[in-house]
Amino acid sequence: MAIAQPAEPTDRRRIRGLKTRQAILDHAARVGSAEGLDAVSLQRLADDLGISKSGLFAHFGSKEELHLATIDAAAQIFADQVIRPALAQPRGLGRVWALCDSWFSYLERGVFTGGCFFWAVAEEYDSRRAGPVRDSVLEKKAYWSYSLKRAVTEAQQAGEIDSAADPEQLAWELDSLMGGANSGFKSGDGLLALERGRRAIRERLTRAATSTAKPPG
Repeated sequence: MAIAQPAEPTDRRRIRGLKTRQAILDHAARVGSAEGLDAVSLQRLADDLGISKSGLFAHFGSKEELHLATIDAAAQIFADQVIRPALAQPRGLGRVWALCDSWFSYLERGVFTGGCFFWAVAEEYDSRRAGPVRDSVLEKKAYWSYSLKRAVTEAQQAGEIDSAADPEQLAWELDSLMGGANSGFKSGDGLLALERGRRAIRERLTRAATSTAKPPG
């Protein structure tokens, strides 16, 4: 007579499910950065990861739900890899530079295979109709712009960036230089594009810095 196997404890089953979900989302974010969110489908992930499509449906009920979860997962990775390390720097010019340098580092380390996830999906969705996925993409991209602007404002308060500078304008310029570096990085210039981007941002911050601030980098 066959002996019934004991059921897996609920907590262990839940932890295993969370790990599986995270592995799915990590792969989805890598695909999205390289090929766009349209390439992220339940069937594609099932084929890539060797998971049944029905198994994926247990985690995500629709393609839209999968895309929203992928964006959230990418945002968490971005925060952990870019924003939080930079916030270890004191408020001032050094923190502004640290945010930018941390962003370049995350491209160099290949955190996402297609360069910056949010530059890729923002370009994919910014001209589409409003909807939950587009709104989430642009919201996350806007938070990065806000983080740069806030760091510039704090550096002004610390007396390390010229008080006459427009924080929003300076943050926009820094973000645009990073976007240009990301495009060059993806189109074949590789690390040279990142080196040029770093140099351009260092020079821009040097022009904005006060005479008492320590030079960036």
